[in-house]
Amino acid sequence: MDKATIPLLPVNQDEINNILWRACDTFRGTIDASEYKNYLLVMLFVKYVSDSWTEHYEQLQVQYGDDKERILRRLERERFVLPPDCRFDDVYTKRNDTNLGEVINKALEQIEEANKLKLAGVFRNIDFNSEANLGQTRERNTRLKMLLEDFANPKLDLRPSRIGNLVVIGYAYEYLIAKFAAGAGKKAGEFYTPGEVSELMAELVAPQPGERICDPTCGSGSLLIKCANYVRRQGSDNYSLFGQENTGGTWALAKMNMFLHGVDSARVEWGDTIRNPKLLENDKLMRFEVVVANPPFSLDKWGADDVASDRFKRFNRGIPPKGKGDFAFISHIVETMSLERGRVAVVVPHGVLFRGSSEGKIRQQLIAENLLDAVIGLPSNLFFGTGIPAAVLVFKRNKPDNKVLFIDGSRDYADVKTQNNLRAEDIAKIVAAYTQRETVEKYAYLAGFDEIGENDFNLNIPRYVDTFEEEAEIDIGAVQAEIDGLEEELSKVKFRMVGYLEELGL
Repeated sequence: MDKATIPLLPVNQDEINNILWRACDTFRGTIDASEYKNYLLVMLFVKYVSDSWTEHYEQLQVQYGDDKERILRRLERERFVLPPDCRFDDVYTKRNDTNLGEVINKALEQIEEANKLKLAGVFRNIDFNSEANLGQTRERNTRLKMLLEDFANPKLDLRPSRIGNLVVIGYAYEYLIAKFAAGAGKKAGEFYTPGEVSELMAELVAPQPGERICDPTCGSGSLLIKCANYVRRQGSDNYSLFGQENTGGTWALAKMNMFLHGVDSARVEWGDTIRNPKLLENDKLMRFEVVVANPPFSLDKWGADDVASDRFKRFNRGIPPKGKGDFAFISHIVETMSLERGRVAVVVPHGVLFRGSSEGKIRQQLIAENLLDAVIGLPSNLFFGTGIPAAVLVFKRNKPDNKVLFIDGSRDYADVKTQNNLRAEDIAKIVAAYTQRETVEKYAYLAGFDEIGENDFNLNIPRYVDTFEEEAEIDIGAVQAEIDGLEEELSKVKFRMVGYLEELGL
């Protein structure tokens, strides 16, 4: 049956996800997941925009007939332009070419050139002709041909009339990123924050219509997307997204992720947030109503020597230790909060709560300035690549009191295989406690400034939330009676066993 005659039956999310995940078999066992993820995600991007463009072309054909020039003029005004010979189907017809990697690279270059405002530089770090990543010419061509054939699967027709809307393809993209993160080892957290953690953080900061939202360590952009969705659920598309990412390949994923979620106006910069912050306004750090972040835990060589005379004065509370960059990111983030209604949710390792020396002084100063609003403990083994428990620190400008809310959410989760997950009810419980801002026995505690000071500004959650459970009293008499009964039963069994052995002559 010709591809064009296959009926466009509706497809569900799981079917698309499973087809995409099976496409990874082309690379498994030969290339590290941290490398091949880019090729899969770029191909998914190209396939989606190609199918969408093709369908729109066909719709315009109905309107304009064979007036190809007029149709192309109309398509040039769309949110995305596909130059001639750059559609997925065009590349697929060349799948047997001996220079297939070059063919794909050239198509990507032309797509990028035709969509400069949205995709400038996005494909520069993704080389389909790389011998180092994809093997020598013959092996490379074979792998790329298999990849194209996987994506040519008729069931992977991604036309809007079949998949419904951007949500499906956006979720498929997030699904692949999450699967790659789960299997990519210790560096996984550098490009993806688990969806349920992102959802929790979005609800804690509760972005409102008209606000500017930033993630200075945005990875593939999942946290920003969750915040955008939070505003959209309020019936508004009035928000602005900003991000910065240090790794070129991951920055490219973020740019594509934004497009696939229908966010065309996001500003995502490529560079080191600490050494070279690029989200500037009038040569000063931009300020945002909402900042969310999951920075790399305790980053070594984060740039302590480079920021001693920081022109943005981000480290006026002290310079963090060279080998642990947690407070470097926190210091940057706090200085980008809006002075009126700025609020922050940032993921940190537990050491941030109690380590001393320069970190202790910075922590004390942040509390003294009444910027810290809440400390929320999370379950262990939530994040890809590390089993250690983490916490979310919530900072807030113009707080109504000088207290800090401590929440112990470490015991509420779903244990799924090797990865723990926050359930919807776990997120709701944390958000409710944060919103109500009251002490809840064995779960939450509202501590005053003086009390925190008495603890030497140590924020270790067990100092404030008492989760100790008294063990039930043991009835010694009942236990002894049970032991006696078991011993009597054992004696009877032994007696019967001796009889059986005698009958057998043993």
